Amino acid sequence: MAVPGMYGDIKLISGRSCPELAQEISDRLCDTCEESVPLLPRDIYNFKNDNIYVRLGRSVRGQDVYIIQTMARPVSESIMELLITLDAVRRDSAGRITAVFPYMAYTRSDKKDEPRVAITARLIADLIETAGADRYITLDLHSPQIQGFFKIPGDVLSTFGLLTKAVRERIPLDNLTVTAVDLGFAKECRNWGRALGGAPVAFIEKKRNGESVQAMSLVGTVEGRDVLLVDDEVDTGGSIEQAVYTLREYGARNIYLAFMHPVFSAGAVERLSRLSLKHIVFANTLPITKEQRLPNMTIVSVAALLGEVIRRAHLGLSVGEMDKDLIGDFN
Repeated sequence: MAVPGMYGDIKLISGRSCPELAQEISDRLCDTCEESVPLLPRDIYNFKNDNIYVRLGRSVRGQDVYIIQTMARPVSESIMELLITLDAVRRDSAGRITAVFPYMAYTRSDKKDEPRVAITARLIADLIETAGADRYITLDLHSPQIQGFFKIPGDVLSTFGLLTKAVRERIPLDNLTVTAVDLGFAKECRNWGRALGGAPVAFIEKKRNGESVQAMSLVGTVEGRDVLLVDDEVDTGGSIEQAVYTLREYGARNIYLAFMHPVFSAGAVERLSRLSLKHIVFANTLPITKEQRLPNMTIVSVAALLGEVIRRAHLGLSVGEMDKDLIGDFN
């Protein structure tokens, strides 16, 4: 869909970390654009020495290229593959290059909070720019300050609108209290409460001992009420497990869970399955295997959100004016 004065046509390239999501985005763009926007053919594989080979199957000279590659396991390989693909596209003289990574790894390493440690989130941002990205698109960064690590412009989106819509459709709201897994998610918890009909909120205070988590106390009231636990991601599931135990000690009735990123380290899904949660809602910013799917899970696709942002970025249209079911309302 070439536009006079803009960057050629949209060209989509999928990495190996999220091919299903990339295809969904392509299908979405085919529905909303005048012309089809298929995924560009490419060869990506590992040599026997684990070096990564990337070759484009078609020229992208002068085109508006979007490389879709979430930072999934194996994380280092996903990041390196993104960087190599960016370099290949840059060397083919693309008109503009946008890195689309629904989940950004290392976002918890966003400050020097102890001696002799790296600020790895800043390093990742620098690498993406150096490899050739002119812009970036990502979802739900762990902290807002990470946007300042990028010197290139970008769109930091949220799954908030999609997830709250899914929750409203699946969870009764008349007796609901929204509860943050820890105090660091307090502001976002209040946003959830407002979006879910002004539901009251509560907060769990926790103490972390190395990699283990011990829930301490509850700020708020949940006795006899349904509870929606909210967080930005689930990694090991340890914080969720302790939060659920605490809520039940304080008399919570049915417990639901909603979060943005399903990181799901080893044992996380098994831990969630043991908690007797009524329902679990999250986004597909990272791929989910069949073995990780539980009967009480609703996986919300971000393809429509990313596809619409790509379309608007290509046409030079405002992202802030999108449907609030897609981007949410934090005001």
